[in-house]
Amino acid sequence: MNSFNYERAAAPGGAIRSGSAHGAKFLAGGTNLVDLMKYGVESPTILIDINHLDLAQVTQSADGGVSIGALVRNSDLADHTLIKNQYPLLSQALLSGASPQLRNMATTGGNLLQRTRCYYFTDVSFPACNKRTPGSGCAAIKGYNRIHAILGQTDKGSISGESCIATHPSDMCVAMAALDAKVQVEGPKGRRTIPFAEFHKLPGATPWIETALHADELIVSVTLPPPKFAKNAYYLKARDRNSYAFALISVAAGLEMEGDHVRSAGLALGGVALKPWRKVEAEKWLMAKAAGAESFRQAAEILLQGAKGYEHNAFKIELAKQGVVRALTLASQGTTEGVQA
Repeated sequence: MNSFNYERAAAPGGAIRSGSAHGAKFLAGGTNLVDLMKYGVESPTILIDINHLDLAQVTQSADGGVSIGALVRNSDLADHTLIKNQYPLLSQALLSGASPQLRNMATTGGNLLQRTRCYYFTDVSFPACNKRTPGSGCAAIKGYNRIHAILGQTDKGSISGESCIATHPSDMCVAMAALDAKVQVEGPKGRRTIPFAEFHKLPGATPWIETALHADELIVSVTLPPPKFAKNAYYLKARDRNSYAFALISVAAGLEMEGDHVRSAGLALGGVALKPWRKVEAEKWLMAKAAGAESFRQAAEILLQGAKGYEHNAFKIELAKQGVVRALTLASQGTTEGVQA
């Protein structure tokens, strides 16, 4: 066990000052961080407990949207009347993740910062992981890569210091991406807003940099625009078992309908890249199209353009395309009770 200091923050300003220290980490639910500390992946020098900050409210915004505090627990958010009625896509995604016990602890802000569940990242007996040890290579490329990325990955070979084919594990974030959320953060220089599409980073040449959040910044809330998909939303999650399993692929599909035609769409994939995968081109292509398998399949082709599989995960490409068609079909029919495949 590595030694570390513990501090309880009473206000965001104090938390941010403490969080500026080298090796500091914020602690909320701890459902990811504590595991990584046990594995030896994370070794913070100080934990700043932020659970007593006043960041646990869900409130209606003046524009008709909603603001979600960073410390709102996943279970509370999924069961909140406003979220269930106006943003069912988010409620479905939250309820498909983890277990009830973990959802009772996990927070909105913590969910945004989940680190990958790549076998080679969490097991320190494998030295080659550019995310854990920059420059060491990527063991997953030639290893067992069934759960790994098919989009947005960097693959310059298993010994390259830039390679990474990991995936982001969150269900909540896939729905947030489709809903066009924004992340509000606070740091020593004040508050700023990060569009959700820019919050998580693809590996590029620096796979160890996972988000646009600065080391001394604290997530304070997530905002959603006024609801458009309350009547036509569906979250589909394909996984190896029906509970407590991460997605092989997942699809967040929201539609705004005019009769049998699509007026607007929100569409994102999970389990396929190091961030929720969204292409606005696929959503735009659906606009004014008749809802149906043909138009939905074309949207899937646009969304999966450039996908590359590996020895153990090539099946995910077609699985994702079929998942998109199924999720869009069920959303167009007004099915708002997401299920898992």
